[in-house]
Amino acid sequence: MSKLPPADHSANAALSAIREWHADLTDIRRQLHRTPELGFEERLTGDLVARQLERFGVDEVHRGIGRTGLVGVIHGAGHGSGRTIGLRADMDGLPMQEDNDFAHRSCVPGMMHGCGHDGHTTMLLAAARYLALTRRFDGTVHLIFQPGEEGFAGAQAMIDDGLFERFACDQVFAMHNWPALQPGKVAVRPGPMMAAADRITIRIEGRGGHGAHPHLSIDPVVVAAHIITAAQSIVSRSVSPMQSAVVSLCSVQAGNPGAFSVIPQFAILTGTVRTFSEAVQDTVQKRLTSLCGSIAEGFGATAQVVYERIYPATVNHDAQALFGQQVAAEVFGTENLVTDLDASMGAEDFSFMLKVRPGAYFRIGQGGAAEGRMLHNTRYDFNDAILPMGGALFARLAERAMPLPHE
Repeated sequence: MSKLPPADHSANAALSAIREWHADLTDIRRQLHRTPELGFEERLTGDLVARQLERFGVDEVHRGIGRTGLVGVIHGAGHGSGRTIGLRADMDGLPMQEDNDFAHRSCVPGMMHGCGHDGHTTMLLAAARYLALTRRFDGTVHLIFQPGEEGFAGAQAMIDDGLFERFACDQVFAMHNWPALQPGKVAVRPGPMMAAADRITIRIEGRGGHGAHPHLSIDPVVVAAHIITAAQSIVSRSVSPMQSAVVSLCSVQAGNPGAFSVIPQFAILTGTVRTFSEAVQDTVQKRLTSLCGSIAEGFGATAQVVYERIYPATVNHDAQALFGQQVAAEVFGTENLVTDLDASMGAEDFSFMLKVRPGAYFRIGQGGAAEGRMLHNTRYDFNDAILPMGGALFARLAERAMPLPHE
């Protein structure tokens, strides 16, 4: 059993208590790192999380929300306010072969925790342990352990499964480790934090033929080349310079490398569009569709554009972001709070939760960028030194959002 921390109602109490459990938390995190699971396959991960929540004395543990998601419930010492808060961590790994050689490297071929979700899960477990022990808040904490962040829209799956109807959240918070920030730093601000992620597939149909007689064919490879070049004009000529957008065509599939003299009938381009505003998103989709069709028609071919909006932009709500800055300054110190970090063109499916509940998304520094160990790198590893800081930030958000009447 954990010993109850002193009756200190400051951020120092949470950080000091969780630091006492650092060795235990590190062991949990490394267990998770050894056994990564992909989206909606997080069964071993879910078992470990459920065991730890029960061990820490969490009041309720609910499984199978959004297929493999979990929600833990902790009631505070006070109940009169009726306030609620959601604290979210993602759980899934990536389909990558790990190249690290330390003892806790992945035991699963072709899979690794290359984005630090093992650390996010452990930080939320740290907060669960502290909050279940102290209960120095008036309201209810919902601990959201989300599956399938890496391209599976697990947040939306939990929402569709009644997450916020079953577990009310007046506001919701999440955080992600950030190698470009040094350990001990934390960033949060109002407005965009991560971009929307859209998938584009362009199918070009021409007329196949012999490479020695191209005049008898309609070459989809030539059409594809013109589309690739022209697509780069969309951002520079159709999007305001005061806005941000990225159009990247990342894959070209046409013909057979062994058939060097065969002009294929089809070419397929795939890529991604990243934006922060729906208006810009609409503009890019409209221009790309029009451009591809017109270019293909000019060559006598056709082009079909499939534009899929995968994740919306992650946009922090003003009040929750400013509140988050206050809490982060308490835990990390004002000198370690970053309020002007550039938004990232990466995407995050916590965005779905922010579309239906007010909240904020933090980036917590962990270092590693200087050594090239960025997110989704085969030599990435979560920095265990920041586990107590992330856990304390989660815990303190709950305490400060739902203070007891006498505090």
